Amino acid sequence: MALGLMAVIEGLVLALAPLRFEELLEALRSMSRGQIQTIGLLVIAAGVGLVRVAQAL
Repeated sequence: MALGLMAVIEGLVLALAPLRFEELLEALRSMSRGQIQTIGLLVIAAGVGLVRVAQAL
């Protein structure tokens, strides 16, 4: 279910704001590998936090 929801959200981003997505990709290309990894870890932490909060409700 989680993978399906993730696919829907990513599909919406691509369908509704393709130019913004291209800008995001360009911004990522200008970042160092370490910066991208840090962002990835922060997104993972946020996702885990959201799942924990959802389970508590």
